[in-house]
Amino acid sequence: MKAHELRTRSAEDLENELENLKENLFNQRSRSILGQLEDSTLIGKIRKDIARVKTELRARELASQK
Repeated sequence: MKAHELRTRSAEDLENELENLKENLFNQRSRSILGQLEDSTLIGKIRKDIARVKTELRARELASQK
């Protein structure tokens, strides 16, 4: 997921995406513990996507305060 894709989405859409990413991260961590994870880099990619979504939400919050 790219940052420019996030800027075009609504805040509600971003909140839903954040919840989905958190759930996906939990599932991937569980699979990792059980030894069923096929792509070990997937956890890092999900964490970066979570950070991107949170950054965009925070930027919008700060912009609305001005």
